[in-house]
Amino acid sequence: MKITALLENKTKREDMLTEHGLSLYIETGNHKILFDMGQSDLFSKNAAALGIDLAAVDIAVLSHGHYDHGGGLETFLRINHTAPIYLSRYAFEPHYHGAEKYIGLDTALKEHERLVFIDSKTVIGQGLTLYPCHEKERQRQSPLSRPKNASSGKLLPKHEPGDSGLQIMENGLLLPEDFRHEQYLLAEEENHTVLFSGCSHKGILNIEEWFRPDVLIGGFHFSKLPLDDTLKEHAQYLDSFQTEYYTCHCTGRRQSEFMKNYMGHLHDLSCGQSIQLFC
Repeated sequence: MKITALLENKTKREDMLTEHGLSLYIETGNHKILFDMGQSDLFSKNAAALGIDLAAVDIAVLSHGHYDHGGGLETFLRINHTAPIYLSRYAFEPHYHGAEKYIGLDTALKEHERLVFIDSKTVIGQGLTLYPCHEKERQRQSPLSRPKNASSGKLLPKHEPGDSGLQIMENGLLLPEDFRHEQYLLAEEENHTVLFSGCSHKGILNIEEWFRPDVLIGGFHFSKLPLDDTLKEHAQYLDSFQTEYYTCHCTGRRQSEFMKNYMGHLHDLSCGQSIQLFC
């Protein structure tokens, strides 16, 4: 399996364009997948510079309904004429950051025939499954302050970062987000599991506890957190699993560097970078 970051907040390459957003190109033995599309057409320009043909993508996934992950949807629909795009049935709900800033998707695209709306665990291809995780319990308390599981001795789950001022409009009222529009892609190949999470709004510690994949790739939504004992606890909890982490986007550069002091298998992923797994 090969993963290439087509769009991410940062890059080490002079030929890559960056913005606050995420887009990953995933090649498995059976599929060519686009996971998220950034906030503009920059992901497509970077793909062209990298020699990646987006017209050949056979499956696309939108992790959640925020502009920095789905703003490039129209561009992808124009370039690629065949791939279905899987997204939550809640993805086009009106999302806001504060009362004035709309951060949702372009609702003019809502009726496009290639959009496939899901609301439950869905197999979308060989070795590919989407999980909304609506039924999962989400803890807000820091994991190291919680009791251990009596059977496994492991610390119980854990923390979610809260709504971070993000809101949803319902019946004319702005309410705190519950992130029901977020979903996760689990890819299985050669007896290994790789989980893709766009922003981990339901809590990266929760998500790790739910899936415990061999590899987890995506944003942790820690960029607003101070570099303190709480973030240290989060890092130590994640490090208690056998997962390899590749983090990017909303994790935050300072937060990522801080967490590496307490994690032996945390890696950064930047725009234009490719990683090869299980070879």
